[in-house]
Amino acid sequence: MKLDSDTGLIREARQAASPNYDHRPDPTDIGLVVIHGISLPPGQFGGVQVEQFFCNALDCDADPYFDGIRELKVSSHFFIRRDGELVQFVPVHERAWHAGQSCYQQRENCNDFSVGIELEGTDDTAYTDQQYNRLAGLINCLLSTYPQLSAQAIAGHSDIAPGRKTDPGEKFDWPRLRQMLESG
Repeated sequence: MKLDSDTGLIREARQAASPNYDHRPDPTDIGLVVIHGISLPPGQFGGVQVEQFFCNALDCDADPYFDGIRELKVSSHFFIRRDGELVQFVPVHERAWHAGQSCYQQRENCNDFSVGIELEGTDDTAYTDQQYNRLAGLINCLLSTYPQLSAQAIAGHSDIAPGRKTDPGEKFDWPRLRQMLESG
């Protein structure tokens, strides 16, 4: 996997440009990876709704749950589907709107300095082998591109927004990810 440093895009990712981003205060200050879990409607996998949501194209009348997220403008840098497909919404050097009110090691506003990676899933559903493989490859690519980023600077949404967020959830296998990153 390769990141084009000029465009901030991963060549192997399918591109689905989101309008929900802006400039980072410092485009070179990338020191955190935030892992999320999402499915729309909750617990349903394989549809187009997550991509539509991040691109402001979700039909909010298609499911009662969508009415509660109608006004939200959010995005993430990446989305990894259950089958391992990688979708990119925002160039890495730009600020995606994924973390919300957040804090990591006494630094507020994690969107300013983090890369957001959404995994298709729920807190209580195990993630797939394909997702772990793609996630490890993506993180290794980011680690090799951004020297200030370390394998220790990977957090769940629940870690940076405790009490407000619970994803990626209890079924996310942190030891497995750490082992995969250590083995390259």
